[in-house]
Amino acid sequence: MREGQIIFLASAITLFTGAFWGLYWLPVRALDARGLAGAWGTVGITLAALAVLAPFAWRKRQEIAATSPVALASIALGGGAFALYSIGFVYGRVALVILLWFLTPVWSTLIGRFVMGWPTPRLRLYAIALGLAGLALMLGAGGGLPLPRDLGEWMTLLGGVLWAISTTGIRATSRLSPAPSAFVFSLGAALASLILAPILAPLPTMVETLPVTLALTLGTGAIWWGLSLAALMWATVRLEPARVGILLMTEVVVGAISAAFLAHELLSPMELAGGLLVLGAGVLELWPVKVANPQSRS
Repeated sequence: MREGQIIFLASAITLFTGAFWGLYWLPVRALDARGLAGAWGTVGITLAALAVLAPFAWRKRQEIAATSPVALASIALGGGAFALYSIGFVYGRVALVILLWFLTPVWSTLIGRFVMGWPTPRLRLYAIALGLAGLALMLGAGGGLPLPRDLGEWMTLLGGVLWAISTTGIRATSRLSPAPSAFVFSLGAALASLILAPILAPLPTMVETLPVTLALTLGTGAIWWGLSLAALMWATVRLEPARVGILLMTEVVVGAISAAFLAHELLSPMELAGGLLVLGAGVLELWPVKVANPQSRS
């Protein structure tokens, strides 16, 4: 396959992966409605993902053992952050949950600047200002203080910050290959959701149509967390990071439209304006700039 064809295929995979994750809220809420309330649906999904990824992780077990504890903890923390994002769909509005998650580049830049001491180009500062302005508009749309209004928004905001910490740690320390990384990532998500599940909802005692619920759980874990993430990992190493980030923004579009039509969740004009600012911040964050290599600085 020629290089142009590979780039086109990788771009298409990234585009459709973002759109596909824009529909992730559907199985999460379906499992909640079928008796796996609160975080229990995410528990089932992440355990299914672990089962799918375990054979690949076993083959790379020596690579996992040779990886530094800091790198493994960073990857697992990313999984825990993503578990918060997943659970957030049960308690929050879909579009706001996704948009709050897309503030991650703002937190990453702040952590890189003030914790890691990495250089911050002026364009990144504009992205931070734009993202925080969008956050204030979205959360202050009801007329009160610009703070999260429900558990889903709080969990997603916290998850985004943890994800930023995780990706900073991964960038600085991890050399683990995709398959074992996905396993450790899913392990962190499973542990986080197992901790939160009994706090948020009692242990399920009655699950509607067990075979169907089990199939939905296994399918979501295998397809969303297994197949789609594996395909995305293949694609991202073949594309520029800026292109990957912009193509993945289809998640916001598909999530907002599907929630509007299927769950009747509409954004107010101010929330929509704030969301557009957040997306604009994401584009600025991904815009190529010339900076010194952050890892070359003390």
